[in-house]
Amino acid sequence: MSSIEESLTAAVAHGKLLESAKANILALLGGTTSTIAPLAVQELVDTGAWEELNDRFFKTLAFGTGGLRGRTIGRVITVAEQGLGGPNGRPEHPCTGTATMNFYNLSRAVRGLIAYTKEFAGPARRPVLVFAHDTRHFSRDFAEFCAKTCANLGCDAYLFEGARSTPQLSFAVRELRADAGVVLTASHNPAHDNGFKAYFNDGAQIVDAHADGIIKEVNAITSEFYEILPEAERGKITILGAEMDALYITRLKTLLLKPALLEGASTRIVFTNLHGTGGHINVPMLRDFGFDVLTVPEQDIQDGRFPTVESPNPENGPALKMAIDLAEQSGAEIVIGTDPDADRMGVAVRDHHGKMVLLTGNQIGSLMAWYRLKTCFESGWLTHANRNRAVLVKTFVTTELQHAIADGFGVGIVDTLTGFKYIAGKLRKYENAIPADKRGDYRSLTEAQTRALRLEYSRFFVFGGEESYGYLGSDAVRDKDANGAALMFAEVAAYAKSVGKTLPELMDDIYTEYGYYLEIGKSLVMEGADGAAKIASLANSYAENPPTEVDGSAVLRVRDFAKQDLFDQEGDLLPKEKMLFVDLEDGRSFAVRPSGTEPKIKYYLFGKHLPGGDLAAAKSSVQAGLAGLWSWIEADAKNR
Repeated sequence: MSSIEESLTAAVAHGKLLESAKANILALLGGTTSTIAPLAVQELVDTGAWEELNDRFFKTLAFGTGGLRGRTIGRVITVAEQGLGGPNGRPEHPCTGTATMNFYNLSRAVRGLIAYTKEFAGPARRPVLVFAHDTRHFSRDFAEFCAKTCANLGCDAYLFEGARSTPQLSFAVRELRADAGVVLTASHNPAHDNGFKAYFNDGAQIVDAHADGIIKEVNAITSEFYEILPEAERGKITILGAEMDALYITRLKTLLLKPALLEGASTRIVFTNLHGTGGHINVPMLRDFGFDVLTVPEQDIQDGRFPTVESPNPENGPALKMAIDLAEQSGAEIVIGTDPDADRMGVAVRDHHGKMVLLTGNQIGSLMAWYRLKTCFESGWLTHANRNRAVLVKTFVTTELQHAIADGFGVGIVDTLTGFKYIAGKLRKYENAIPADKRGDYRSLTEAQTRALRLEYSRFFVFGGEESYGYLGSDAVRDKDANGAALMFAEVAAYAKSVGKTLPELMDDIYTEYGYYLEIGKSLVMEGADGAAKIASLANSYAENPPTEVDGSAVLRVRDFAKQDLFDQEGDLLPKEKMLFVDLEDGRSFAVRPSGTEPKIKYYLFGKHLPGGDLAAAKSSVQAGLAGLWSWIEADAKNR
């Protein structure tokens, strides 16, 4: 027994180290090619950093349908990992661990994906994979590593020349007819995280049809060692740059329903990419349409530390503070912010008092859904005769206001599980429902051509979104797209201005017609190995012992998405997911689910007031009701 194994055994015996952590440490040391990993582990053992070792090794970072996500910089940074240091003050090397994001786990993930794409493509041709990355620590290193591994194993790789957004990766996979794609990002997570987000040949994140096969390939790999093919059998790496940007922007511009509204637009917008990728596409595109776009200089800098914000997430109001301050100084009417990989968009707008106010993700999505439906009918694309072919798609935890809007226009609406891959799954279904001889090479068709086909043979996707600030207005991209969302929202703003209203006033008009709906998102954060166990225990307690009365109201219905067979509005059976939805007799409801990407358990609270009566009174009543609901849930969670 080696000295390190003896130390680990003793730590387990004394209750300092988890047995699973010991097994994973030994497995990694036996399968890594890194000279840093043994040094880092030895240092953590020598200093008695058992909590850090548990957090890094309590599990193997599992490849799920969304890929991988975890810490790439430890809470404790060893001397070996710090090395000479890297750009923006990061360590030279990612943190060692089986539960962390590093080259050991990255190698397993990309090689498993390559093995599956080879099998799926068959021996007749060489598979093609596309790689993109955001501005996070190690993202470029990870992307280059993946592309090189891809070529070494006989596949062709496309690699973006610099940081690009997640939706642009989705677009590129479809445009290049690639077999798969990966973006190296942890989206809106804290700066210490990174991830490997995998996409299949339709440009959407991997779903169950392929996930099991890929996960099987990944799990079969326990070592970084692999045999590089002879040079003649290796693939090539092609760099993507301005040409792919131009193709993407051209497609984004087709999202505009009334381009004339934007002609010579004088609206001043403050845009911030929060140190990420969003400014690369959004700023020049909005300026091309005549918008006066200012940016936050300190946040233009692509920096994986995200040094000017506590969290690079436009869902969180403080992330937009610097942009709002600049809007106040410059008189700008709108603030738009995107997260590091530009798949989420948050906004602030001026109300009729001239005050900048934040809109929620549900409000942003509802404004765009309402405007796009209204305009599709005004343009004649949608009519009484074909409106049954039109559809909005949203997640179950997104506002029910969009149900009321869809009903008002007489179009369909479908709820999906949380995650845009499920919305993309509906787009795949609608595309495949078009007869093959009619759709031909669907990806080469214009937006007008695909719309006509979907309205005749399938369902026309008008808009999709989720409460967590993700939106999509076309099926040319198969993930939420903050670049497209910024353009769509700019059109809504231009419309409001054309009718002499502020966006909050337009929102109130929608509430008056369809009813007042309010949603509040809350979460309890529990980090590390101990936190993961607490989250699992709390989530299970709701399934095992659901409430029968909540905040003085009887429980009307409980939907357990993990245990019950539940169907969506199109009759499709929903995959099982750890989520519980509780509907109360008084009209309030809440959902609870553990996050799939962050160390937290999430709560979604819903309240509503039907149309009629004083809107201000309705708002006050619903807000008070949800405040009471959250107080009850917090107290109940502590007891659980």
